[in-house]
This record gives sequence, C-alpha cells and structure tokens, in this order.
Amino acid sequence: MFIQTETTPNPEVLKFLPGRDVLGDGTREFRDAGEATASPLAQALFDLNGVERVFYGPDFLTVTKDTDADTDWRQLKAPILAAIMEHFTSGAPLLAEGDTGAVSHDADVYEGETAQVVAEIKDLLDTRIRPAVARDGGDILFNRFDAATGVVFLHMRGACSSCPSSSATLKSGVENMLKHYVPEVTAVEQAV
Repeated sequence: MFIQTETTPNPEVLKFLPGRDVLGDGTREFRDAGEATASPLAQALFDLNGVERVFYGPDFLTVTKDTDADTDWRQLKAPILAAIMEHFTSGAPLLAEGDTGAVSHDADVYEGETAQVVAEIKDLLDTRIRPAVARDGGDILFNRFDAATGVVFLHMRGACSSCPSSSATLKSGVENMLKHYVPEVTAVEQAV
C-alpha cells in the first residue's frame, strides 16, 4: 500500500491519500479524541502526540497538528502514515458499528421562493465549490440562508476550518460565485 501526502493551504494540516476510498460518500470530522470513538482509525490517530483534528473525505483524510504542541510534521508524518497503513491493511471498519458516517448539508425546511434559492445554493456548493475545496483537504457545508438579509451561512470543515486563508476563500471565492449565480445572495458568513 502506498499512501501519498499533499500539503494544504493550511500549514497545520496535511492531506493523506491512501489510494482507495476512505469515506466513499460525504465527509466526517473528528474535533477531539472523544468524537474519535466513532472510528478506530481516528482513535489511533488521536493516540499520537500532537494530533488535534482528523477529517475524512471520500478518498482522503486530513490530520491537523496541535499548534500549541512542540510538534513538527517531520516528527508526526511517519507515525500517521503507519497508523493509516495499519488500519487499511487490517481490514478493520472505518467507523464503529451503527455509526451512520457522512455528514451532509443541514436539512432545514424552506418554502416557496426561498426553497428554490436554497436549492440553487446547495447545487452550486455541491457541483462547483465543494469539489474545489476537497482538493485542498476540506469541505464546506450549507448551514442556513437568511432570506431577509440574503446572507448564506456555511460550515467550513477539515483543512478549511482553521486555515489562515479561510476568510479570503469565503469572501473572494465562495461569496463571489454565489452572488454571481444566485442574485438573492448578498453575503456569505462562516456559521459558528
């Protein structure tokens, strides 16, 4: 098994490509060791000193290193690669039994014209924005749309969640595209 690594725009995050499906569909984020109990691989990664966050994509995973720890990628990369290789060669499941896995857009119910606007926003996110963001090891999910103000709220996950350039990504990339294709959108904000 050969696992490729790629840097991301976030210097604290490294992307790992095991050459096979990871989650297959959707994404899943583990923000701490407590959440990692849902995945044997995430647990093994959090057992390594210096791992702060783990994110699964369809065919990749990203690991965020602890910025407070005195950990360097040169020290952390080899143990992460070993844990990933051990997991995939063992045949163990990625997620604990009964875990549904992937997370998708929030499913608030909108009506009338607002429902159409939200459908257009989600379609643009799924077809144009999320694939581009996944190349950088992250994901963006729809949170909500405020029809009165035209503001779209999005969740940034994976490498994007703590990236120094995430504000620029939202404003110059995502916001411009949404405003261009969906005139009802006036701004894009990160959901908290």
